[in-house]
Amino acid sequence: MGKRRLRQKQCDRCQATAAVLYRVQIDQSGQWQFVCDACWPEVSQNNPHYVYGGTWKAQKG
Repeated sequence: MGKRRLRQKQCDRCQATAAVLYRVQIDQSGQWQFVCDACWPEVSQNNPHYVYGGTWKAQKG
């Protein structure tokens, strides 16, 4: 078995370090951002510009 490595990344909205972040577009700029579980509902609900682009995980095999 390979050794797992723990990476760190911050939420682009609240700067909290999280084990799982969601790659999303949330405005008409088309820029990708990483948001945490706490920020995700706020940016995804009722947002016509919202696009999901995948999940980033701190623990990668």
